[in-house]
Amino acid sequence: MNIFSNLLSQPTQPAPAKKQRRGIEIKSPREIEIMRQSATIVATVLKEISELVKPGMTTADLDAYAEKRIREMGATPSFKGYHGFPGSICSSINNEVVHGIPSPKKVIRQGDVLKVDTGAYYQGFHGDSCITIAVGEVTPLAAKLIRVAEEALYKGIEQVKAGVYLLDLAGPIEDHVKANGFSIVEEFTGHGVGRNLHEEPSVFNFRTRELPNVKLRAGMTLAIEPIVNAGSRHTRTLSDRWTAVTVDNALSAQFEHTVLVTETGYEILTDRSKV
Repeated sequence: MNIFSNLLSQPTQPAPAKKQRRGIEIKSPREIEIMRQSATIVATVLKEISELVKPGMTTADLDAYAEKRIREMGATPSFKGYHGFPGSICSSINNEVVHGIPSPKKVIRQGDVLKVDTGAYYQGFHGDSCITIAVGEVTPLAAKLIRVAEEALYKGIEQVKAGVYLLDLAGPIEDHVKANGFSIVEEFTGHGVGRNLHEEPSVFNFRTRELPNVKLRAGMTLAIEPIVNAGSRHTRTLSDRWTAVTVDNALSAQFEHTVLVTETGYEILTDRSKV
């Protein structure tokens, strides 16, 4: 889930005081094991949703399913009630970029580009991930956009290991997106994740000097999540105060994983291929 940077590090559940370094938490082995479990719940739900979604369903149907499955696995939905958000998933279709509110009035149609983002809070820690689903047969442009957005995510993840900097992730993401004729949304970024759904640092997907270029350390857990638009990178927020859309009504795609930084590389905690 993306959110404006001023919401970073605000706890979504009561949490005891914890030693922090520059506002960034380094997870202990015990905490990492819990995060593996919360992330596995998220990966399971998203994999199941990707398999069951079909034209004619509503985004409210998907939301109800996600909440049911998250609770069945012993967790609570991270998003529901977060700063007033009403759903257990964010469901954003076509030109909707992020934070789409599930609704029984929003029917999923053949050819839609559907983003489903969800989180699970389990034993004090959050997992967070997003997928983009091609509903049935989509246009060649939509198919390329989805492919490039997912490739961009992995271009960033492949750079992760202790000792590298956030710009080392951001550069390959930005380069891959632009080389394919698309744009990176800059209003929303990835983030740290753990006891809080949104923690420091902001994990950006583009080269910038306006955000801290943090050096990664083993034990950091990051939500890396490039958002890729087919047209302009700019967005606007609708009157519901949540749903962000492209300013030119172009399509948008997003992928996100919760990733653990290790001494020699990374571990994708929300890896759907392992559930």
